[in-house]
Amino acid sequence: MKALALLLSVLALLWGACAQAAASATVLDDRGAVVPLLPVPQRIVSLLPSLTESVCALGQCAQLVGVDRYSNFPASVRTLASVGGGLDPNIEAIVALKPDLVLVATSAPGTERLRALGLRVVALEPKDYANALRVLGTLGQLLGVDTAKAVVQTMQADMRAAVAQVPASARGKRVYFEVSPGPYAASTSSFLGQTLERLGLQNIVAGSLGPFPKVNPEFVVRAQPDVILIGDSNADAMPSRPGWAALSALQARRVCSFNKEDADVLVRAGPRMAQGAMLVTRCLQTIYGATPASASSKVGAP
Repeated sequence: MKALALLLSVLALLWGACAQAAASATVLDDRGAVVPLLPVPQRIVSLLPSLTESVCALGQCAQLVGVDRYSNFPASVRTLASVGGGLDPNIEAIVALKPDLVLVATSAPGTERLRALGLRVVALEPKDYANALRVLGTLGQLLGVDTAKAVVQTMQADMRAAVAQVPASARGKRVYFEVSPGPYAASTSSFLGQTLERLGLQNIVAGSLGPFPKVNPEFVVRAQPDVILIGDSNADAMPSRPGWAALSALQARRVCSFNKEDADVLVRAGPRMAQGAMLVTRCLQTIYGATPASASSKVGAP
């Protein structure tokens, strides 16, 4: 009996030590804040669409209780409470949902106020491929799941598929990617610029201007891109811009025009980035034909 009591005492100490070690486990968010991993969140508010999508990709959509007004994928999140936008969060609405985890962008206002109210807030903002994969891993830790590796592997496989199917004749083409009116473009330093580079395309907007700089429309005229990528809501206005009617890309209809749903996929640095790459590939196939670069060496072979 004494031996059993001693064993139970030892086990109790070990369990206590393990629990203490688990409780002290932390993660560093993208604003440098140290955030405890425990307790595993059961009520999550997300204030960034890419983070909302990431939570769901990791299999934890059911834990979401509120999202920002722009989170719309998967469809199930559209029925959740809307708590404002990433730049104008409704603090009272967030608190009323009693979340045990709030996910925000690094630039989100109200973060410190939410923390002062006792909420666990994690700032994460994937701005390129490497960071998108890292954020998935961090979220996996926070959510207490081991699904991040599988999600990343699927993304990487889908990206390889998109790259492999780019038409051989599209390789090296110079492109202009307009992300919003202004016009604001995706430069080589943005994750969209990384997508274009992986697809073997040349971006006419230099990364030194910032990830998504406002560009002078005359710059595009001087650059004469081979292909223009743009949201369909802005595409109709292109010919009316000074000098744009003379763009060879418009004259030859080498334009990839994306609807709102596809544009959402393209502009979010999250688990659907490879799907965005495939959207570009499909458009390039429409413009240049469907013979992939990976098969170009076989063209004309007996």
